Amino acid sequence: MTMVEEVVAIEEEINAVAPPPPNFSVVEDGVYRSSFPKPSNFAFLETLNLVSIICLCPEPYPEENLEFLQSHNIRLFHFGIEGKTDLSQSIVKDTITEALKVLIDVKNHPVLIHCNSGKHRTGCLVGCMRKLQNWCLDSVFEEYKKFAGAKSRNTDLEFIGSFDISNMRQCLYSIIYQYQGFASNKPRLLFRSGDNNVQKPQLTKV
Repeated sequence: MTMVEEVVAIEEEINAVAPPPPNFSVVEDGVYRSSFPKPSNFAFLETLNLVSIICLCPEPYPEENLEFLQSHNIRLFHFGIEGKTDLSQSIVKDTITEALKVLIDVKNHPVLIHCNSGKHRTGCLVGCMRKLQNWCLDSVFEEYKKFAGAKSRNTDLEFIGSFDISNMRQCLYSIIYQYQGFASNKPRLLFRSGDNNVQKPQLTKV
């Protein structure tokens, strides 16, 4: 057995014992995405040392998931967005903006973003973050389609394309790139706010 085959075998063995949620991927250092985690995925989530989870589903969070978060001191930011809702609605745009503020705040990292399948709502939030990172739209859309697959929605792409990142400046006093010491010197988005009147994102206590 070659070294590459040994590594693959070890990874398969680890995934069999602690499987990640479907559609799991690393967005960037300290930011992950996936489908809705199930109890069989908890062992894998432990390896991420999560500080926060951003859930984009409207349903109440399962009790067993809440117990897992509580036992590992993980904060849950719960944003209820219906799966097939019209993202162009102002209330949905506001919700995505609030979720985006949580996502770019490095104090909440490592963070996992998820909806039900990890495709559409998660893809839209990640797409909006990519725009803040000055990705070109072609690359943003390519990443969205990679996870959405055959179920890619043109309405989602239109939402991402039209999402006005300048609106973030109306809610935030500064969105800056700052170097952090998470084992690298890559630029990371950081949210800082000194205004106590700025609306805070919903935080579900666990």
